Amino acid sequence: MFILYSILIGIPLGLLLGGRLAGLGELQFRWAPAMLVGLLIQVALFSTPLSDVVGAAGPPIYVGSTALVLVAMLLNYQITGIPIIAVGAISNLAAIVANGGYMPADPGALASGGGSVPETYSNSVVVAHPALQPLTDIFALPTWVPFANVFSIGDVLIGIGVCVVIVAAMQRRPGPRTAEPAPSA
Repeated sequence: MFILYSILIGIPLGLLLGGRLAGLGELQFRWAPAMLVGLLIQVALFSTPLSDVVGAAGPPIYVGSTALVLVAMLLNYQITGIPIIAVGAISNLAAIVANGGYMPADPGALASGGGSVPETYSNSVVVAHPALQPLTDIFALPTWVPFANVFSIGDVLIGIGVCVVIVAAMQRRPGPRTAEPAPSA
């Protein structure tokens, strides 16, 4: 959900700073379909009914979809803000891989975010002693925030990066247009 909040913050911030929405339309991502496929896989993976039946296939699907999005991000490193997103994605992927295809969630953060230990495959799982614990879901949005959930430092970096991409794109001005040659007589 951090991406959604980043968009909801980035667009008004971009406008407040004198940007224009048309700048977002000028963004050109390489491997955009791969990014979209990776994100859609995760949305499906962590949604009922698929999460109820995925079983042992969940961890490799999660790792693979996260790696796919990361590769696509790395191929777009020249876009302002993408390196921040990539660092966040690397952080999350490291925690997920180190914990067998699961993103551990701190029980206290999970409880304060209004969540409970999931009974089916989920992007958050409680682990007694998670590997790379500082990179796991150790924070929680308050329950009064829509879509409250737990999140990691990697999620924060991804959110900041998305905001930076949006604001920077909105600040770009179109290049000068070349004048058309005058018709010859």
